[in-house]
Amino acid sequence: MPKGKRKPAPFDTAAFLSSAGLARTIVDFEKKDRLFSQGDPCAHMMYIQKGTVKISVVSKTGKEAVIGMLGEGDFIGEGGLAGQSVRMSTAAATTPVTALVIDNIEMSRTLHAETSFADHFITYMLRRNVRIEEDLIDQLFNSSEKRLARTLLLLARYGNDEYPHKVLPKIRQETLAEMVGTTRSRINFFMNKFKKLGFIKYNGGLEVNASLLSVVLHD
Repeated sequence: MPKGKRKPAPFDTAAFLSSAGLARTIVDFEKKDRLFSQGDPCAHMMYIQKGTVKISVVSKTGKEAVIGMLGEGDFIGEGGLAGQSVRMSTAAATTPVTALVIDNIEMSRTLHAETSFADHFITYMLRRNVRIEEDLIDQLFNSSEKRLARTLLLLARYGNDEYPHKVLPKIRQETLAEMVGTTRSRINFFMNKFKKLGFIKYNGGLEVNASLLSVVLHD
Protein backbone atom coordinates (compact mmCIF):
# COMPACT_ATOMS: atom_id res chain seq x y z
CA MET A 1 0.00 0.00 0.00
CA PRO A 2 1.46 3.44 -0.95
CA LYS A 3 2.81 5.46 1.96
CA GLY A 4 0.29 7.86 3.43
CA LYS A 5 -2.75 5.91 2.26
CA ARG A 6 -4.89 4.25 4.88
CA LYS A 7 -6.58 0.92 4.46
CA PRO A 8 -10.30 1.59 3.99
CA ALA A 9 -12.42 0.71 6.99
CA PRO A 10 -14.50 -2.47 6.59
CA PHE A 11 -18.18 -1.96 5.80
CA ASP A 12 -20.12 -1.94 9.08
CA THR A 13 -23.09 -4.13 8.21
CA ALA A 14 -24.57 -4.08 11.70
CA ALA A 15 -24.52 -0.28 11.87
CA PHE A 16 -25.99 0.04 8.37
CA LEU A 17 -28.85 -2.37 9.02
CA SER A 18 -29.61 -0.64 12.32
CA SER A 19 -29.62 2.90 10.90
CA ALA A 20 -30.82 2.57 7.30
CA GLY A 21 -34.43 3.16 6.37
CA LEU A 22 -34.92 -0.58 6.28
CA ALA A 23 -38.10 -2.25 7.50
CA ARG A 24 -36.88 -4.96 9.85
CA THR A 25 -37.77 -6.62 13.12
CA ILE A 26 -35.40 -7.59 15.93
CA VAL A 27 -36.21 -11.04 17.30
CA ASP A 28 -34.66 -12.86 20.26
CA PHE A 29 -34.45 -16.65 20.27
CA GLU A 30 -33.69 -18.92 23.20
CA LYS A 31 -31.27 -21.84 22.94
CA LYS A 32 -32.83 -24.68 20.87
CA ASP A 33 -35.47 -22.38 19.35
CA ARG A 34 -35.91 -22.70 15.59
CA LEU A 35 -35.38 -19.58 13.53
CA PHE A 36 -37.06 -21.40 10.64
CA SER A 37 -37.74 -24.99 9.61
CA GLN A 38 -37.17 -27.05 6.50
CA GLY A 39 -40.22 -26.65 4.26
CA ASP A 40 -41.23 -23.21 5.60
CA PRO A 41 -41.96 -20.45 3.05
CA CYS A 42 -38.94 -18.27 2.16
CA ALA A 43 -40.64 -14.99 2.99
CA HIS A 44 -37.71 -13.30 4.74
CA MET A 45 -34.04 -13.54 5.58
CA MET A 46 -32.10 -12.79 8.76
CA TYR A 47 -28.92 -11.12 9.94
CA ILE A 48 -27.42 -12.60 13.11
CA GLN A 49 -26.48 -9.90 15.60
CA LYS A 50 -25.60 -12.25 18.46
CA GLY A 51 -25.35 -15.98 19.06
CA THR A 52 -24.74 -19.17 17.09
CA VAL A 53 -27.10 -21.00 14.74
CA LYS A 54 -26.95 -24.60 13.54
CA ILE A 55 -28.05 -25.29 9.96
CA SER A 56 -29.25 -28.84 9.33
CA VAL A 57 -31.24 -30.88 6.82
CA VAL A 58 -33.35 -34.00 7.33
CA SER A 59 -33.70 -36.70 4.68
CA LYS A 60 -36.99 -38.44 3.80
CA THR A 61 -35.89 -41.33 6.01
CA GLY A 62 -35.41 -39.00 8.99
CA LYS A 63 -31.62 -38.84 8.99
CA GLU A 64 -30.30 -35.42 10.05
CA ALA A 65 -27.08 -33.85 8.81
CA VAL A 66 -25.52 -30.63 10.12
CA ILE A 67 -24.32 -28.60 7.13
CA GLY A 68 -23.09 -25.47 8.88
CA MET A 69 -22.79 -23.26 11.92
CA LEU A 70 -23.35 -19.52 11.53
CA GLY A 71 -22.88 -16.69 13.99
CA GLU A 72 -22.53 -12.96 14.54
CA GLY A 73 -22.31 -11.07 11.28
CA ASP A 74 -23.76 -13.85 9.13
CA PHE A 75 -26.86 -13.74 6.90
CA ILE A 76 -29.17 -16.76 6.84
CA GLY A 77 -32.25 -17.72 4.89
CA GLU A 78 -31.26 -15.71 1.81
CA GLY A 79 -32.54 -18.38 -0.61
CA GLY A 80 -35.73 -16.45 -1.22
CA LEU A 81 -33.74 -13.71 -2.95
CA ALA A 82 -32.74 -16.30 -5.57
CA GLY A 83 -36.31 -17.49 -6.11
CA GLN A 84 -36.37 -20.33 -3.58
CA SER A 85 -39.97 -20.84 -2.48
CA VAL A 86 -39.44 -23.03 0.61
CA ARG A 87 -36.62 -23.52 3.10
CA MET A 88 -34.22 -26.30 2.20
CA SER A 89 -32.84 -26.52 5.75
CA THR A 90 -33.63 -25.87 9.41
CA ALA A 91 -31.93 -23.15 11.46
CA ALA A 92 -31.83 -23.72 15.22
CA ALA A 93 -30.21 -21.60 17.94
CA THR A 94 -27.41 -23.36 19.82
CA THR A 95 -27.04 -20.31 22.11
CA PRO A 96 -29.37 -17.37 22.79
CA VAL A 97 -29.64 -15.53 19.46
CA THR A 98 -30.62 -12.01 18.44
CA ALA A 99 -31.43 -11.57 14.75
CA LEU A 100 -32.73 -8.91 12.41
CA VAL A 101 -35.59 -10.29 10.33
CA ILE A 102 -35.80 -8.59 6.92
CA ASP A 103 -38.56 -9.14 4.36
CA ASN A 104 -37.25 -10.34 0.99
CA ILE A 105 -38.90 -7.50 -0.94
CA GLU A 106 -37.41 -4.93 1.42
CA MET A 107 -33.98 -6.55 1.20
CA SER A 108 -34.13 -6.56 -2.60
CA ARG A 109 -35.12 -2.88 -2.64
CA THR A 110 -32.24 -1.97 -0.34
CA LEU A 111 -29.70 -3.90 -2.42
CA HIS A 112 -30.76 -1.96 -5.52
CA ALA A 113 -30.75 1.40 -3.71
CA GLU A 114 -27.60 1.12 -1.58
CA THR A 115 -24.57 0.25 -3.70
CA SER A 116 -22.08 0.06 -0.80
CA PHE A 117 -24.27 -2.43 1.03
CA ALA A 118 -24.90 -4.37 -2.19
CA ASP A 119 -21.14 -4.65 -2.83
CA HIS A 120 -20.59 -5.91 0.71
CA PHE A 121 -23.45 -8.42 0.49
CA ILE A 122 -22.24 -9.81 -2.85
CA THR A 123 -18.70 -10.18 -1.47
CA TYR A 124 -20.09 -11.95 1.60
CA MET A 125 -22.13 -14.40 -0.50
CA LEU A 126 -19.18 -15.12 -2.82
CA ARG A 127 -17.02 -15.93 0.19
CA ARG A 128 -19.75 -18.20 1.52
CA ASN A 129 -19.88 -19.96 -1.85
CA VAL A 130 -16.10 -20.48 -1.79
CA ARG A 131 -16.39 -21.92 1.71
CA ILE A 132 -19.10 -24.36 0.58
CA GLU A 133 -16.81 -25.56 -2.23
CA GLU A 134 -13.98 -25.96 0.27
CA ASP A 135 -16.31 -27.92 2.56
CA LEU A 136 -17.10 -30.32 -0.28
CA ILE A 137 -13.42 -30.83 -1.11
CA ASP A 138 -12.72 -31.31 2.59
CA GLN A 139 -15.36 -34.04 2.85
CA LEU A 140 -14.15 -35.81 -0.29
CA PHE A 141 -10.40 -35.84 0.25
CA ASN A 142 -9.38 -35.10 3.84
CA SER A 143 -9.20 -37.33 6.91
CA SER A 144 -11.70 -36.91 9.74
CA GLU A 145 -8.92 -35.42 11.89
CA LYS A 146 -8.23 -32.68 9.33
CA ARG A 147 -11.95 -32.08 8.83
CA LEU A 148 -12.44 -31.62 12.58
CA ALA A 149 -9.48 -29.23 12.82
CA ARG A 150 -10.82 -27.14 9.93
CA THR A 151 -14.33 -27.13 11.42
CA LEU A 152 -13.03 -25.85 14.77
CA LEU A 153 -10.97 -23.12 13.07
CA LEU A 154 -14.01 -22.00 11.06
CA LEU A 155 -16.20 -21.96 14.17
CA ALA A 156 -13.54 -19.86 15.92
CA ARG A 157 -13.59 -17.42 12.96
CA TYR A 158 -9.86 -17.95 12.40
CA GLY A 159 -8.56 -15.17 10.14
CA ASN A 160 -11.76 -13.11 10.41
CA ASP A 161 -10.69 -9.80 11.94
CA GLU A 162 -14.20 -8.37 11.73
CA TYR A 163 -15.87 -11.00 13.92
CA PRO A 164 -13.13 -12.81 15.90
CA HIS A 165 -14.04 -15.35 18.58
CA LYS A 166 -11.53 -16.21 21.26
CA VAL A 167 -13.71 -18.69 23.14
CA LEU A 168 -16.47 -20.73 21.53
CA PRO A 169 -19.66 -21.54 23.38
CA LYS A 170 -20.01 -25.19 24.33
CA ILE A 171 -20.75 -27.40 21.35
CA ARG A 172 -21.79 -31.03 21.66
CA GLN A 173 -19.48 -33.68 20.28
CA GLU A 174 -22.49 -35.23 18.55
CA THR A 175 -22.96 -31.97 16.63
CA LEU A 176 -19.29 -31.90 15.66
CA ALA A 177 -19.58 -35.52 14.51
CA GLU A 178 -22.52 -34.60 12.27
CA MET A 179 -20.60 -31.65 10.80
CA VAL A 180 -17.41 -33.62 10.21
CA GLY A 181 -19.11 -36.78 8.98
CA THR A 182 -17.72 -39.25 11.50
CA THR A 183 -18.61 -40.87 14.84
CA ARG A 184 -18.74 -39.25 18.26
CA SER A 185 -16.03 -41.63 19.50
CA ARG A 186 -13.64 -40.41 16.79
CA ILE A 187 -14.43 -36.79 17.67
CA ASN A 188 -13.74 -37.53 21.34
CA PHE A 189 -10.41 -39.17 20.43
CA PHE A 190 -9.23 -36.24 18.30
CA MET A 191 -10.46 -33.59 20.77
CA ASN A 192 -8.43 -35.25 23.53
CA LYS A 193 -5.44 -35.40 21.19
CA PHE A 194 -5.78 -31.71 20.28
CA LYS A 195 -6.05 -30.82 23.97
CA LYS A 196 -2.88 -32.75 24.88
CA LEU A 197 -0.99 -31.02 22.05
CA GLY A 198 -2.16 -27.60 23.24
CA PHE A 199 -4.21 -26.87 20.11
CA ILE A 200 -7.40 -26.39 22.14
CA LYS A 201 -8.26 -25.86 25.79
CA TYR A 202 -11.40 -25.61 27.88
CA ASN A 203 -11.74 -22.32 29.71
CA GLY A 204 -15.42 -21.71 30.39
CA GLY A 205 -15.88 -22.66 26.74
CA LEU A 206 -13.72 -24.02 23.96
CA GLU A 207 -10.63 -21.98 23.09
CA VAL A 208 -9.09 -22.78 19.71
CA ASN A 209 -5.44 -21.84 19.20
CA ALA A 210 -4.06 -20.82 15.82
CA SER A 211 -1.55 -23.68 16.14
CA LEU A 212 -4.39 -26.05 15.20
CA LEU A 213 -3.85 -24.85 11.63
CA SER A 214 -0.79 -27.13 11.51
CA VAL A 215 -3.13 -30.14 11.43
CA VAL A 216 -4.94 -28.77 8.37
CA LEU A 217 -1.72 -27.91 6.55
CA HIS A 218 0.07 -31.18 7.37
CA ASP A 219 0.24 -33.64 4.45
